[in-house]
Amino acid sequence: MRVKCVICDTIHELPNDLPLAKKLRNRPIHTFMCDECNVRVTNNTHKRIETGKFQFFRTSSKFDEEF
Repeated sequence: MRVKCVICDTIHELPNDLPLAKKLRNRPIHTFMCDECNVRVTNNTHKRIETGKFQFFRTSSKFDEEF
């Protein structure tokens, strides 16, 4: 299955038997993000959290305990 990253617009090939491929086929609202973009977004989010000026609008007690 060919998928396109929503951030960098690169096309990747996923095996048809992966659960992610099935999820993307059956639920078109789900989007695909490549590993490189996922790592970049995660790192930038952690940097923003460390500044102390980042606020979560939907927080859970479990998430607040981690940071």
